[in-house]
Amino acid sequence: MALADDFQRIIDALPPDWTDLEVDLRIDDESRYIDCAVFLSQVNAQVYNRPRQWHWRLIVAHSFGHAAAAETVKGVLAKIDAEGVGGELHVAEVREGRSEVVQMWGRPESVREEFRERRSI
Repeated sequence: MALADDFQRIIDALPPDWTDLEVDLRIDDESRYIDCAVFLSQVNAQVYNRPRQWHWRLIVAHSFGHAAAAETVKGVLAKIDAEGVGGELHVAEVREGRSEVVQMWGRPESVREEFRERRSI
């Protein structure tokens, strides 16, 4: 199965309040490692030091945080698929139910209510 499709299935299976996702990626053809690394640099993939297990860890954010957006990760994986590189994805960790901290001092109540509504807090 294509990496982008596999990633979309992972995203679709997550609960609606997921905030962070860590996915491990291994490619089948290690001779294409540098080609894939160029694509994956767009989503700040973390390289594993132990070869022959997992090659990269992708950190994905749902709506906030210091990670790549799910749409961007899917696009990068689609580029890798278009190059004909096969691979495997494995969910390492999912975090859910967290909310970003935003300074609300001085903001009108309507903004505070909208924030609570969007973030379900």
